[in-house]
Amino acid sequence: MKLLSTFLRFFFRHLYTTFAWAYDLVAMTTSMGQWGTWQTAALDVLPHQGRVLEVGHGPGHLLKHRALEGCIDFGVDVSTQMGRIAYKRMRVAGFQPHLVRAQAQALPFASASFQAIYATFPSEFILAPETLASFQRVLRSDGSLVVVPMARITGRSLPDRWAAWLYSITGQSRDIGTGWKKLLQDSGFHGTLERVQQPRAEVYRLIATKLPTQDGFAGPDGTH
Repeated sequence: MKLLSTFLRFFFRHLYTTFAWAYDLVAMTTSMGQWGTWQTAALDVLPHQGRVLEVGHGPGHLLKHRALEGCIDFGVDVSTQMGRIAYKRMRVAGFQPHLVRAQAQALPFASASFQAIYATFPSEFILAPETLASFQRVLRSDGSLVVVPMARITGRSLPDRWAAWLYSITGQSRDIGTGWKKLLQDSGFHGTLERVQQPRAEVYRLIATKLPTQDGFAGPDGTH
């Protein structure tokens, strides 16, 4: 079991780079077709006005979805392979991609550039102090951060139970933990964690609002 878990973790790590060509197939197969539905939990609370940034855009499905609704978002990702896939997907759909290869910890955008930032199923880097500081800088004063960190499969069919087992041994369905609220507060955000009920899964959605830090308003620690 330990050997299998180690192999699967290795495989899922490289799925974003070396095996990026197989990402969609693996994601849909291992989630029993629910992956795309899980991701849409982020879309319900995003603004349709103003500049919006997707961090870790992957193969570009959400960027395309938003573009079809009239929202031309920016996307950032460290994976060259994912950048190529997302670029092609957007161009085939008739849209001009706005993609940048960069790390979330060092976003190459001007301060107060975006109304919102969103990320779906990112790794642990998403709540690192360096990442949150980067988000804090590029978000506008009333900007928001939307993260879908995990989903828990609740379907009782045999395929769903198999998928739930697979996600448990790879760590992909691990709980977000208890320290997320303090991490956000220390970085100048106020956050809430919601559970979005879907037909065969429970999706977690973290929504954080940037706290005002200038002109006499309270900072991350509540001081003035």
